[in-house]
Amino acid sequence: MGDSTYSSGWAAPVATAPLDAHLVIPGSKSLTNRELVLSALAARPSMLHTPLRARDTALMVDALRALGTGVEDGPDGSWIVTPGMLAGGVDLHAGLAGTVMRFIPPVAALAEGAVTLDGDEHARRRPMHTTISSLRALGVEVDDGGRDALPFTIRGTGVVAGGELTIDASASSQFVSGLLLSAPRFTRGLVLRHEGEHLPSLPHIEMTLDTLRARGVTVSNPEPAVWVVEPGPILGRGLAIEPDLSNAGPFLAAALLAGGRSTIAGWPQATTQVGDLFRTLLPRFGATVSLSSDGELQVDGGAGYRGGARWPGVDLDLSEGGELAPTFAALAALGTTASRLTGIGHLRGHETDRLAALAAELNGLGGRVTELPDGLAFEPAELHGGAWKAYADHRMATTGALLGLVVPGVVVDDIATTSKTLPDFPGMWGQLLG
Repeated sequence: MGDSTYSSGWAAPVATAPLDAHLVIPGSKSLTNRELVLSALAARPSMLHTPLRARDTALMVDALRALGTGVEDGPDGSWIVTPGMLAGGVDLHAGLAGTVMRFIPPVAALAEGAVTLDGDEHARRRPMHTTISSLRALGVEVDDGGRDALPFTIRGTGVVAGGELTIDASASSQFVSGLLLSAPRFTRGLVLRHEGEHLPSLPHIEMTLDTLRARGVTVSNPEPAVWVVEPGPILGRGLAIEPDLSNAGPFLAAALLAGGRSTIAGWPQATTQVGDLFRTLLPRFGATVSLSSDGELQVDGGAGYRGGARWPGVDLDLSEGGELAPTFAALAALGTTASRLTGIGHLRGHETDRLAALAAELNGLGGRVTELPDGLAFEPAELHGGAWKAYADHRMATTGALLGLVVPGVVVDDIATTSKTLPDFPGMWGQLLG
């Protein structure tokens, strides 16, 4: 998404004083889009309070509306979702939203008629073979022109038989979640098995199971990488969406760079969001982290990098929270000794090849980063200012902003791409800096 306001690039502001920030982060994209799908497939209407309103969720709403679901604005920014008869004969756009391109096809298979799904240019390079082959194995006709990628057309009959299915979800846990979310509406439910080298982001699958159980669906995980969803109704419900804890990462890590304190309101005491790992991993870089009983998460960075604090390198396995890797990459690039971030080979298939992008942009600022088969290796380096490419990837853009706090002269070419999951990142970053 372009924005003429920053057509010549966005000069990342440099921190000039310790932080004393108190922020409210918008709702979780992962939870909002899961609950939108379940609400569309439910037996009765639902009301979603504090949902994320950003590009990824707007694309999901547009897709569901086109398929026959009612989504209307309720009080205080809520959405009222009214299930309808799912019907095809429509063209849908996924943008760059992985949740839309992986969650909507099984829904479209339950509609009667042809549904064509496409996305942004970058989206056409994202892995989609597992979604396409899964639907075909379930008896759904899919015409992809032999591309194994967007765009493709699903020719639904209004019914999916379900049953047993084996897939390889090594490239993304979203392939699993997308099938599980629609499975209660399959005639025989679904017994889903993953067979592959590894399964990234298991907490995201746990999140999917939790959202299904909360709506009265009988689901189980009888053995590793096997999930069983019984057929049956999905309950309509009212619920509040948690803040997006992954999006909170750059705002929390900023305290380590600028010094001072960054506080996020509404942090859940227990959650399936992978962003909760920031609580346990930021102390590895010297932060003091505390969560109050009323849900305020505070990160104290002490003097911060700006004030002379430094941290040794780390060795982090981020296989459960790969989407957090860009934030930790910024911290690792400033370490005094070598670092490794591993378990994140699947990031090559995200909005961009995040491993290649992080290595290229960090090295462009003087970093010493090399790609590993499943991650990144960092050697100590003195960083300098320069251009930072976002690659139409919101997390690449926020990583450039984070480094810019202590590396003068970082210019992010497309800060507007953050609107994918944060409606006003530049404004919130300004609020962070006071």
